[in-house]
Amino acid sequence: MGSAGGPTDGLLVVDKPAGWTSHDVVARTRRLAGTRRVGHAGTLDPMATGVLVLGLGKATRLLGHLTLTEKAYDATIRLGASTLTDDAEGEVTATTSAGEVTEQAIREGVAALTGAIEQVPSSVSAIKVDGERAYRRVRAGDEVTLAARPVVVSQFEVLAVRRTGDSVDVDVSLVCSSGTYVRALARDLGAALGVGGHLRALRRTRVGPYDLDASRTLEQLEVELDVLPMAAAVRAAFPVREVDAAAAVVISHGGPLPALGMGPGPVAVLGPDGAFLALVEERDGRAKPTAVFV
Repeated sequence: MGSAGGPTDGLLVVDKPAGWTSHDVVARTRRLAGTRRVGHAGTLDPMATGVLVLGLGKATRLLGHLTLTEKAYDATIRLGASTLTDDAEGEVTATTSAGEVTEQAIREGVAALTGAIEQVPSSVSAIKVDGERAYRRVRAGDEVTLAARPVVVSQFEVLAVRRTGDSVDVDVSLVCSSGTYVRALARDLGAALGVGGHLRALRRTRVGPYDLDASRTLEQLEVELDVLPMAAAVRAAFPVREVDAAAAVVISHGGPLPALGMGPGPVAVLGPDGAFLALVEERDGRAKPTAVFV
């Protein structure tokens, strides 16, 4: 049995430049890789930089299983101004002097936004309201209020507080669950301090197990398309179960294997030649394939 997928099947961990949409990066990668089958996990706003995980070929089917992992960011929050989009891209809607805000108050505000919280996403987001993306409705002049959703901010640290005139820039680093809006954290910190706030800069430093060390700039990818092969990609992201040739045949045809007590989440199954075969989930004593890749 040959390897699961050719040379263009795998993940690319891209360090996205500022000013590019996630789709711009996908379009450039399609050209570089010579394949239409390119997708991305976890969109980054145009102003943001950092880790964007792309799937090529068969790995596009992996992306849905990877989007649920936690993410890490470095960010700068500006206190003293609110914007329509809760980030620096949007027009300023209100300004208040933040000169009197103490570092202690900022740290307490950050602590209050740490842990399991209910977060109202930014109204200018890609969440659908009555079948239409929220940001389209806002730009058309509609008032949009999205429902709060539970998110987890497992780490939220203040790195520096910088003052310029009436505004205060707060450099932070954070780790959060998928679906957390960092610009909503900026908005909520500013609101709690009574001066308004928005996201000034954002750099994603990690998506699940894939961090900036594993990433390549578009310039580097122009020189060498550094694709992380499927087997290496899943080894980094999931528990791995290695099987013999007989079990590999069963899994390749979508059949179940006996469970080994490897936990509730996806487990990557690799064949005797090291090829990635499938993702399985253990239920009722059986490891059933959720996605087969051969």
